[in-house]
Amino acid sequence: MTEELDKRDRLPDALRILLQDYPREAWEAHPDFGGLVQFWLERHMMFRKLTEVLRTDAESAMDGKLDPRQQKARLSRYGGMLLQELHGHHQIEDHHYFPVLSGMDKRLVRGFDILDKDHHAMDGLLNRFAESANGVLQDRAELGVFREEVLGFDALLSRHLEDEEDLIVPVILKYGTGGLH
Repeated sequence: MTEELDKRDRLPDALRILLQDYPREAWEAHPDFGGLVQFWLERHMMFRKLTEVLRTDAESAMDGKLDPRQQKARLSRYGGMLLQELHGHHQIEDHHYFPVLSGMDKRLVRGFDILDKDHHAMDGLLNRFAESANGVLQDRAELGVFREEVLGFDALLSRHLEDEEDLIVPVILKYGTGGLH
């Protein structure tokens, strides 16, 4: 199984070992779910919602159901928010969370290395997304091209977020949040 973000359909099974003991459907019932885990998952949900808004706005504007000026204003606001928040989120994970969490279970170090590589790969995606959005905002690019960029961006972001959740949430539920705050 490949580890590259654009080629994998999930993390290798060896890195999903804790997910067997802490399956997604049981996360919310776990006593340690509140606080950091819930906050972190809400951030991921925000990223998903922002990409959905950007895609549906582009589609609505292409269909004549959303005024192009409104679409551009929303693109500027929500696109900028997505880029800023993702960049900050990745910095915190790379420099603080991943090193602490990888020390909690040495079997998963490779998984955190994969997620870190994802972040570096996503830098290029974020740049392409920004260029495409700016093209629409400056009337240099067609909305359909931007929509396709959002679809590709969303697919890779979703893959990364799901893999990150499958690795990190079980670690926190098993070992706690010590050293993460």
